[in-house]
Formats: sequence, C-alpha cells, structure tokens
Amino acid sequence: MIKFLDLQAINMQYQAEIEGTLLRVFRSGWYLLGNQVKSFENNLSRYIGTPNAIGVANGLDALRLIFRAYIELGILHEGDEVIVPSNTYIASILAISDNGLVPVLCEPDLETYNIDINNIESLITSKTKAILIVHLYGRAIFSEELLQLGKKYELKIVEDNAQAIGAEWNGKKTGNLGDAAGFSFYPGKNLGALGDGGAVTCENEILAATIRALANYGSNQKYVNIYQGLNSRLDEIQAAVLDVKLKYLDQENMIRRNIATRYIQEIKNPKIILPTIPEDSSEHVWHVFVIRCEQRDLLQQFLNDHGIQCLIHYPIPPHQQEAYNAWNTYSFPLSEMIHDQVLSLPISPVLSDEEVSQVIHAINQF
Repeated sequence: MIKFLDLQAINMQYQAEIEGTLLRVFRSGWYLLGNQVKSFENNLSRYIGTPNAIGVANGLDALRLIFRAYIELGILHEGDEVIVPSNTYIASILAISDNGLVPVLCEPDLETYNIDINNIESLITSKTKAILIVHLYGRAIFSEELLQLGKKYELKIVEDNAQAIGAEWNGKKTGNLGDAAGFSFYPGKNLGALGDGGAVTCENEILAATIRALANYGSNQKYVNIYQGLNSRLDEIQAAVLDVKLKYLDQENMIRRNIATRYIQEIKNPKIILPTIPEDSSEHVWHVFVIRCEQRDLLQQFLNDHGIQCLIHYPIPPHQQEAYNAWNTYSFPLSEMIHDQVLSLPISPVLSDEEVSQVIHAINQF
C-alpha cells in the first residue's frame, strides 16, 4: 500500500537529531516555557519575517487567540462579522464563532480553491471588522486588491496559515502578509510536531503581548491575571522537534513541488480535474495535492484496490455541518461541488519516484 502520508518515514529521516534534542529536553528538567520554546519562536520568527512568534497548543487555539486578543484590545467586539471561505476546514469557522463573532461565508475561486477575493466586497456590511483568509491546501492567497479592501473598510486581515508554511506571495512568506497569522503543527502538516502544536505570528507588539498573556491563563506575571485567559502553550518537547524539522522545511517543500509538477504533467485522464501551478511556484507548498472527479468515490475505491491510499479534504462543507445547523438550508454551490468531488493524492517528501509513477499510472487507467 502506498500510504497517503508516511509520518514515521518522514520523521525517521531526522532520527538522530530529534532523539538528541529530546534527550537534552528530558535531562534539562524544564518542560514548559523554557529555552527550547524561545529558540523555536526565534527561529520561526526569522523564517517567516515577523518580529513576533508565539508558540501555542494547536492551530485552532492560534486563531482563537488572535480574535480574542483583538476583542480584549477593543478592536473587535462580540457580534462583529468576519468574512471567511465557505470551503475551509471547520477550525477556521470555530475560531470565529468561539469568540462570539459572526462568520460570513464567501465562496471560493474554482481555479485555486481559495477565497474569491472578487466576492468579498459584496459581503461587507457595517458590522464587518475582519477577513480570515485561508491558504488552503498550501497555496498562498493574497493580492493588492485584498490589501486595499482592508484599508478602505478598516478591516483586519488574519491568515489561517495552518497548511501553507513556507509558501510566499511577492517574496514574502505566508504568515507575514496580513495583520496576524495562525499556524498548526499537527503531525501531518508540512512542519509537523510529534503531537499537537501551533503558533501565532504578527508585527504588532501589543497584539503579541496580549496573545502571549491570554495563552498563559491571562497572565504575563505569575499569579497576576489581567485577562480571563486559557492554557494554550507549546511545550518544550514539541518545540525541540519543530526546531529540528524547520531546518529542512524548504527542502521538503521543494520535493512536494516536484511531485506536484509530475502529477500535473503526467496525469492525462480527462475525467480528472487537476490543480494549477501558480506562475510563481513559491506560492504553493502542496500540503495536499487535490484533484476533482465527478466519480470521486469510485475513483477512491479504484485507487485503494490498486494499493494507493487517498483521503478527502473535506467531505462536508461547514454550512452543512450539524454544529452550524442554522446554516443547513443555505446554498453555496461551488463549495458543495468541491466537497463532493475532491480527492487528495499521496504527496510527501518521502514519496519515491516509483510510487509517484504508480499513482499516475493507476489514475490514467481509471
């Protein structure tokens, strides 16, 4: 079986380094809010190009904390609207609604699967205070038009960068394009921990300090609580692993790009709708390689029968989830079509040329 993602093989590439750094953390006797987290935060900050990087417990918390901090600073208020893609993973939506803010769903661009920036302005009301963009599947989404919309309507632009670490737009890394960004280091991400982890990056020092305090029980001084915060801290062990793997991120992303290029050039089945490669290839890090097919379920079964594991990202759009049943009667036809047709093929830095060829051959036979 060709695994969709062989996490063991990915991490075993760096076995000696990871084991060495884990042993140092173990022997240090310091497991939270220590030097290893500081080291990773500093290295992530330099990599992304922002002055601030704050390690947190997971990617959902990263986004939740950004919106919560804006509320604490009086920039956002409960009931304010946040425009968000209608075809994103549910975490993007949860981060908004969990803070008493109102998600406003915006249909995607079928070419990129990212939010259609041309549709945003029609959704802006007097209650709109932010736009949450999602660099979906690893492809950067940004534009001068988006920047101008933010300025024109005084909107915060928040990036959900859970899937696109290392991607760029106009020479700037995702996570350094808007006002603040949330990262996920879930094991399957391009930069994955050995458990959960996340981070926030931003330029604004006051925002960063607020997020850091909120993530630590609302405290920036032990036993002194200035906010009703939460416990959302990246631990020393995960930071140590991430610090090792960050050094190899660009190299692994390049392997992903090379595999994506082969898929796009060599898959010739007319039943398959392939993604496109941006003119600037650095805009995409191919967290997942997503195709569309009207016979998606049959295709997935066919590939499974040929020893190829594929996944669906994602089978149910947010507006059809039971958790948001007030939206269940809404219609977002592009999102619904995408969720009915998408299938993610194996793509990873340890996928061999022979395995890529097997995937291509099988799809062309379907």
